[in-house]
Amino acid sequence: MKFLFDLLPVILFFAAYKIAGGSPDASADLAMRVLGDSIVASQAPILIATAVAILATLGQVIWLLARGRKVDTMLWISLALIVVFGGATLVLHDATFIKWKPTVLYWLFAGTLLVSALVFRRNLIRALMEQQVQLPEPVWARLNLSWIAFFAVMGALNLYVAFSYSEDTWVDFKLYGGMGLMLLFVIGQGFMLSRHIEETNS
Repeated sequence: MKFLFDLLPVILFFAAYKIAGGSPDASADLAMRVLGDSIVASQAPILIATAVAILATLGQVIWLLARGRKVDTMLWISLALIVVFGGATLVLHDATFIKWKPTVLYWLFAGTLLVSALVFRRNLIRALMEQQVQLPEPVWARLNLSWIAFFAVMGALNLYVAFSYSEDTWVDFKLYGGMGLMLLFVIGQGFMLSRHIEETNS
């Protein structure tokens, strides 16, 4: 359930883009009334989707706070980035900023894991998982490094798709590609961990 909650802004971004793209006249009229007459009709879907993503992320934070629940650091970071990059897209009517947002988020995660390991000698992946699984120290180090590499590659891949293919292709990749690659990576990590857990217990 939490997985779907975390993905909600991405899903709503995708849905809003597709719905707006399927009704170009109505979406252009809405975007012009809200964001100004200077908008080109073809920009309407990405601008509407961006506004929906900002509202969805803000709604997540408000909903958690209203229920007295803790807002994860990752959600606070995501909110800050979507407000900054999404806001720039809406104000300047330029999709470049929202296309950069996933890359900045991925590279921020990679940088945080790397700096924490090299400078503070703290393995954040271990800190998150060590209560659920016991692993040898070299395995924890490899696990941390693999997440750093994954986030770094995902950030670069997002930029490649965003600026080498159509906007529609990028929106599809943002949902299906990002979610699919994350799922495959997590499954691969699961297989690796299961092997070491069996070795530890034997």
